[in-house]
Amino acid sequence: MEKLQFKAESKRLLDLMINSIYTHKEIFLRELISNASDAIDKLAYLALTDDSVGMSRDDFEILLEVDRESRTLTVSDNGIGMSKAEMEENLGTIAHSGSLKFKTEMEKTDDIDIIGQFGVGFYSAFMVAEAVTVLSRKFGEDTAWKWESSGADGYTITSCEKETAGTQIIMKLKEDTEAENFSDFLSEYRLRSLVKKYSDYIRYPVKMEVEERRPLDPDAEEPEYETVKTLQTLNSMVPLWQKNKKDVSKEEYESFYREKFYDYEAPAGIVHISVEGSVTYKALLYIPSKAPYDFYTKDYKSGLQLYSSGVMIMDHCEDLLPEHFRFVRGVVDTQDLSLNISREMLQHTRELKTISSNLEKKIKAELLRIQENDRETYEKFYAAFGRQLKYGLVSDYGMHKELLQDLVLFHSAKENKLISLKEYCANKPESQKHLYYVTGGTAEQLSRLPQTKLLSDRGFDVLLLTEQVDEFIPQTLRNYEEKSFKNILTDDLELATDAEKKQAEEKAEELKEVLQFMKDALGEKVVDVRLSADLGDCAVAMIPDGGMSFEMEKYFRSINPESDYRAGRILQINADHKAVLQIKDLISEDPGRAGKLTELLYCQGLLMANLSIEDPSAYTALVLELI
Repeated sequence: MEKLQFKAESKRLLDLMINSIYTHKEIFLRELISNASDAIDKLAYLALTDDSVGMSRDDFEILLEVDRESRTLTVSDNGIGMSKAEMEENLGTIAHSGSLKFKTEMEKTDDIDIIGQFGVGFYSAFMVAEAVTVLSRKFGEDTAWKWESSGADGYTITSCEKETAGTQIIMKLKEDTEAENFSDFLSEYRLRSLVKKYSDYIRYPVKMEVEERRPLDPDAEEPEYETVKTLQTLNSMVPLWQKNKKDVSKEEYESFYREKFYDYEAPAGIVHISVEGSVTYKALLYIPSKAPYDFYTKDYKSGLQLYSSGVMIMDHCEDLLPEHFRFVRGVVDTQDLSLNISREMLQHTRELKTISSNLEKKIKAELLRIQENDRETYEKFYAAFGRQLKYGLVSDYGMHKELLQDLVLFHSAKENKLISLKEYCANKPESQKHLYYVTGGTAEQLSRLPQTKLLSDRGFDVLLLTEQVDEFIPQTLRNYEEKSFKNILTDDLELATDAEKKQAEEKAEELKEVLQFMKDALGEKVVDVRLSADLGDCAVAMIPDGGMSFEMEKYFRSINPESDYRAGRILQINADHKAVLQIKDLISEDPGRAGKLTELLYCQGLLMANLSIEDPSAYTALVLELI
């Protein structure tokens, strides 16, 4: 019996495959089952035109057999089989692909769909086996052939007996080591779970003989049991995403979601699409209604499951989802993406970008549909993932703002609920020129600001932005529906008439000495003291100076308590308030008391801006003294 040698490049590739290409050794079972499915595809195709095949689709199967004593695992199929020449061609030369050749020949036939395109998956068996034997008989031939190899040293091919057409791959598993437990692949539970994980949607049944304990007499009080071996199908075969939408019930969608993604709550939305064109694929996506416990941590794994003809290629394909939609769960099934030799890495191609872009649009459309038609569900979803949408809006220099701006919600001071920018603009008075917002602590605190009350009295709404990321959203958007954003604390609200502006200038001149006195009294605590016509019946307000807001200051302090980042304080005063007028009268009569009143108003401004008072004890003493 002559021992044949692999070609030199094949030896190197075999060694590379065993040691490097595949991330997980368990992948070998996926590859062998995929090859078996290919072989059955070829015979099933032949059966369409050749009555001598004598088999229907229901007759085809893939069988797993375990022999723990001999440490062998066998994968069998009743497909097309291989002749001696094909065995030498397909198994003797690594990276030759019989499936690829067959697919090329049949590429104009819509009914055929071959998974294996690389001719290398078979050799993944050597990751777990010290020796591999292949028995195969080609359909229509009388002679069967046996291929045997222990790895890169070479292989032999001899004739043998086999009753039916098809292929058997017998793997003698390696002995266990401290690092690897190869016996694990002889476990019924382990094999069942691997088929479920990688090959659940192979179109032919994957079967295995399993042991069951059954009572001899079910009605007995203390029944005796016998062990019975039964042949069970391990895979589902028909993936839900391959079905027509009209044929799938809501219960089936939700049951699949719970089982596949381990979520006990129903999803907020479902996207089921089938696309044919320059890129052909099917996708079934789910928008969760609650966030996983680790969603906002570095441990969370995002991405969609990627399938090729029902075979799972990647469990978390991040490239199919943009970062702002990383919460979406689901599957994409396509043959149009380029994979590397191990099928575990995607090549970044035009097709990948096309699928990702299409999915992004479909996800947005579904979110808008939920927002408009089922507000309660959307707000539940938004409570879990709204922050992710906001970060997506401001990231990458606002590259995604057009896509995401209608999905984000903000608290309305006027309506005391969450609203979108579209809803804000739809409900604003025609006389309102700008979109007003304020950033700060809580919605309740912001709603009590004098500027908020002033605008509310005019019928204008104010968006109350309470999260740290909110700070950057108006700056990123700049405008919405041709209306610019105005921060009610720092921007000119443009509410005053020309007459009111002139009157304000006159008051500023009249109170020039008061403003200077208060600024001098407060010293470095403030950048400036200014008049404001936007305070309503409040005496003072504290606003930040320059680009940094008070919320930014708090954020930097939370990261580094020793940080010297500090927004400048500007104290705004109401020229008509009696407290300010009292200070004006006291400047000449009792400048000491005027200074203390100025300090009191400064502290009130801090409190209204939700800022800490430097010395609470001194403030308390000051209040008691002035009382």
